[in-house]
Amino acid sequence: MFYNIELVDTAIEQKFRIAYDYNKIGIDKKLHKSSYQVVSPYQLILHNQRYYLMAYSEYWGNMVFHRLDRITNMKLTEEKATELQTIPGYKNGIDYKKLSSAMPYMYSDEPERIDFVADAGIVDQIVDWFGNDVRFAKCSDEGKVEATVTASPNAMVHWAMQYIDFVEVTTPKHVRDRICKSLKNGMKKYHM
Repeated sequence: MFYNIELVDTAIEQKFRIAYDYNKIGIDKKLHKSSYQVVSPYQLILHNQRYYLMAYSEYWGNMVFHRLDRITNMKLTEEKATELQTIPGYKNGIDYKKLSSAMPYMYSDEPERIDFVADAGIVDQIVDWFGNDVRFAKCSDEGKVEATVTASPNAMVHWAMQYIDFVEVTTPKHVRDRICKSLKNGMKKYHM
């Protein structure tokens, strides 16, 4: 991993792309190649006690966040990296505040406005996950608050499931529908 960190730093400094194998862990608890990636690296981010490589995938046309401990066979290429400011949403560089609050699970989908109702007792945890830009409003239900965040829809589905006893996503409908589908699938597994 230290070699990867050094290579990423060199690539960022010299503005070159890097190539590597991205891996998943198998049931044998070993890494197995999942895909071959060629990306323009911009930053290493420590998130939830893991290092992630923030890079632009020219192949997919979006920003990716890959766990550094799942990268093998990394090498520097001779291709110049895509300038960060030319990527939609990054004209002014990386907004670290927005990045940390919009991507609680490091998904790379476009953040959007998400509204939910939550128990007032978890306000501190909501702020821990989404930062100080969370907007709160009083709710007609006593002991509840209405909250609005700008976050990755994929991450929000996982976050809401983690706090399912305390949170109800109200909008957008597609996020709410995905949570409902996950709950129904879970109920089937437990024969409910």
